[in-house]
Amino acid sequence: MYNHAFRLVGDWSAAEDVTALTFLEAWRLRHRADADGGSLRPWLLGIATNVARNMRRAARRHEAALARLPRGDAIPDFAEELVQRMADADKVAAARQAYGSLRRPEQDVIALCVWAGLDYTEAAQALGIPVGTVKSRLSRARKKLQREPPASRRQVDGDRDSEGAVRLPEGEF
Repeated sequence: MYNHAFRLVGDWSAAEDVTALTFLEAWRLRHRADADGGSLRPWLLGIATNVARNMRRAARRHEAALARLPRGDAIPDFAEELVQRMADADKVAAARQAYGSLRRPEQDVIALCVWAGLDYTEAAQALGIPVGTVKSRLSRARKKLQREPPASRRQVDGDRDSEGAVRLPEGEF
């Protein structure tokens, strides 16, 4: 029976299904079988043939129904985004660790001048300290946050935006 089912459908798994359904159908139709007429083999092979035909028909209907469904948008591969998020999380963790290594007054100056975009005067006003103190704390914080010790680091053109807010060079924080 199994070999006949395999020849009909050409797939081992589908042949198993056909064989199981054949015997289920034979059990359901057992009252129609003529036990005195000889072999039940032709009767079972006929049932198997009809089961295989019905399975092919059901598969065609299923494929046609799927074809009528609207196509969904392709789901993009999220692996690249995941890798980027993991790298970003590592960078954030490193930045938090570096920021945490600063003294509290230096953290305040970094938060106001770099992250909030205040200029020296505004940061000094917010903290209630002189402008020179803001500059020295920011300079000290920058030196601590640098990955490579510089030969000599002085304020250079381009380290402030149009409103006077201090910017750290790329890759330093």
